[in-house]
Amino acid sequence: MQELLNKLGKRNLIIISVVAVILLILIISLIWYFVSISPVNKKTQDEVELIIPLGSGTNKIAEILKENKVIKSKLAFKLYVKMNNVSDFQAGTYYLKQSMNLKEITEMLKTGIMHDPNQLNITYIEGKNIRWLAKTIADVTNNTQEDVFDLLKNEEYIDSIIEKYWFITDEIKNKDIYYPLEGYLFPDTYAIENKDVKVEDIFEKMLDRTEDILSEYKEDIEKSKYSIHDILTIASIIELETTHDEDRKNVASVIYNRLERGIAIQSDPTTYYAFKVEIGTRDLYQKEIDSYNPYNTRGPNMGGKVPVGPMSAVSRKSIEATLYPNNSDYLFFVSDKNRKLYFTKTDSEHNQMINKLKNEGLWLEY
Repeated sequence: MQELLNKLGKRNLIIISVVAVILLILIISLIWYFVSISPVNKKTQDEVELIIPLGSGTNKIAEILKENKVIKSKLAFKLYVKMNNVSDFQAGTYYLKQSMNLKEITEMLKTGIMHDPNQLNITYIEGKNIRWLAKTIADVTNNTQEDVFDLLKNEEYIDSIIEKYWFITDEIKNKDIYYPLEGYLFPDTYAIENKDVKVEDIFEKMLDRTEDILSEYKEDIEKSKYSIHDILTIASIIELETTHDEDRKNVASVIYNRLERGIAIQSDPTTYYAFKVEIGTRDLYQKEIDSYNPYNTRGPNMGGKVPVGPMSAVSRKSIEATLYPNNSDYLFFVSDKNRKLYFTKTDSEHNQMINKLKNEGLWLEY
């Protein structure tokens, strides 16, 4: 009996020792990981110039960052990228600091934002329209907002870009369209040479970026029964209607379901754009909602119709949602005051959801 107890004691001691060693290794590994993803040097604000070549994968990027001494460990970088599902790194010249942590570095590499204190940049944000972009260009360069609008009215210029880019067609020449390139200029940060840059040079950078993005989906775009113009228009509605990425494909399904049934899309952002009212500045007037305008999907004669053109810059995720919507029977969605969307299949369910949100204090009041 004593011998059995001794054996059990030894076995338990071995198990405890093994568990203790595993825990110690785990603790040491966690300490190593969190130390490794922290900044190389918090005290310095000096920038390091480095180049991420086109087609660089995670391993190559890790090597470049380590060689330039802006990360502590290649392994920690690769683990961080994998665990946080970080992807879509952009090629280009970057100016990074040793005081940046891995989250800041990967966000910069993912969004393509390159900062150089001596470099002028124009940043175009998804969901913003050309009026917003014109003001930004005027603020950063020696161009005026009117210079931007004048170029968009220049028929010779419009014809030249239709000839140059495969994704731009005569549809942008529709006389009802406010700004021919609305929705065609990809939202990103663009480096410019100086304040004297021409508007057409800025647009060229943006259109080249759009071409890079859309070329990835060219085969599926060509298979779609909708034109590229309609795809970008639908993508702009998705961009303006959603805050959370997980909602985009459901919103796309609602739009397509309504179009196929000959029902008006009835999207508020289309009405705001139709009457050139910036979202958030005021509520819509009933006479605006009820008025016909080829942008206004809440007005008359818009059953089953896509608006005449896009209403904002669109992100890659909204383009993907447009091309690859969820398969659903949803015909309605409504937002609460926290911008969370609720999807329903019938008018009755839709009204019940609105009443539920009102009763719970989640209804958005203007």
